[in-house]
Amino acid sequence: MPDIFQFILAGIVVGFCVGVTGVGGGSLMTPILIGLFKIEPHVAIGTDLLYAAISKFCGSMVHAKKLNIVWPIVGWLALGSIPASLGTSWVLEHILSGSNQYKAILTMVLGFMLTLTGISIVFRHRIEAFFKRRSKSIASAVELSREQIAQLVSRKKLQVIIMGVVLGVFVTLSSVGAGAFGVMALILMFANLPMIRIIGSDVVHAVALTLVAGLSHMSAGNVDFHLLGWLLVGSIPAIIVGTLVSSRMPEHLIRRVLGITLLLLGINFMINPVKAKPAAPKPQQHAQLIVSTSNVKA
Repeated sequence: MPDIFQFILAGIVVGFCVGVTGVGGGSLMTPILIGLFKIEPHVAIGTDLLYAAISKFCGSMVHAKKLNIVWPIVGWLALGSIPASLGTSWVLEHILSGSNQYKAILTMVLGFMLTLTGISIVFRHRIEAFFKRRSKSIASAVELSREQIAQLVSRKKLQVIIMGVVLGVFVTLSSVGAGAFGVMALILMFANLPMIRIIGSDVVHAVALTLVAGLSHMSAGNVDFHLLGWLLVGSIPAIIVGTLVSSRMPEHLIRRVLGITLLLLGINFMINPVKAKPAAPKPQQHAQLIVSTSNVKA
């Protein structure tokens, strides 16, 4: 096992990137745990979900204080995502956990979500610019009132619930998607909402979803608290530092490098998923194997 300094360093790197670019820690931390530290996929995903819930909580408080949250969006998203997350966790624990393809399924889903996240990060500004142009043609120049926003969300509540279900399933399976992918989906549905309100709503929903998914993984024994603690020791100060220096950093360049890296990692995980190790022979079977080998030699 890598020593604690390597875990702290990983937390620092991910936390700093999150502070500078706003890219969610889940899309960065899980590949690091699996690819560099060789943590089992289900443990990496479960640990990272709780890591994401804790690390995003402070950001959600800032958005709440600045009134950047559209609570009806959060509520309808949660109505779809929380039951979907609990159902997915039950399937993982009671059905898929005994399958030989368990790890391969998790890493292939992780690869798929990393690929989508990488694409959304690389082309985020173009996507945002497109929908800003679109929003100008479908919305008035006057900022929407609270009642107008509530009516807008109410008209699209079914789509929001369905989106929540999709996020609940994929975030629980991969720990990726609650951040960048969630924001892109909300932009598609609410192009005439201010970007800061979309981001604030997504962050608050991500805290709730990753917490529920992380606790479900914890009940299945998929969380390494020793690893979680040291990751947080490194990442929380680094997020603060990254946020403070973000205005002086080449954010566009860093975001593009991260997006391309996640895209390549995602493709690699889909092509080369982590496979389960062959089960070790039981003592009785091992003894029989030794006897049969001795008879052959004789």
